[in-house]
Amino acid sequence: MVKIRRLKNSDLEQVIELSVNEDQLKYVGTIEALLEEASDTWHFHVITDGETVVGFFNIDIDYSHNYAFAKPNELGLRAFFIDSSHQGKGYGKSAIAALLTHLQRSYDQHSSIALTVNQKNLGAYKCYLNGGFEDTGELFYGGAAGPQHIMRLNFGSVPTSA
Repeated sequence: MVKIRRLKNSDLEQVIELSVNEDQLKYVGTIEALLEEASDTWHFHVITDGETVVGFFNIDIDYSHNYAFAKPNELGLRAFFIDSSHQGKGYGKSAIAALLTHLQRSYDQHSSIALTVNQKNLGAYKCYLNGGFEDTGELFYGGAAGPQHIMRLNFGSVPTSA
């Protein structure tokens, strides 16, 4: 069963081994770079199946101060990915479903989360849409790999049972 939780020091050995396919690097980057860029306002999370870490993401609690498209006090979802050896097994879909409940419980002072996803990254785009995120119809041009869809999820629209 897929679960998500904050990164613990005991997870680092597995997390450092995570990677994406070469064609996905332009969208996510390497785990080493993500960990090196760490900020006090970034909350790293892992996606697990039992004791195995299968994915990673970052919740940016200061997102709205760094991106003009973000609503005041809105969370940001960054660097969401499933390890290349675990892709195609439904982990992304399950993790997005688990994410929503986690956010409502752990970040209850926030009412929404935003993200950007590259226009060329159709698999991720569809995963977010299917998970309840809405495309705002706006594009963000500050990404390294080209224009990105801006997507948002309001927590009030998500069922709280899990």
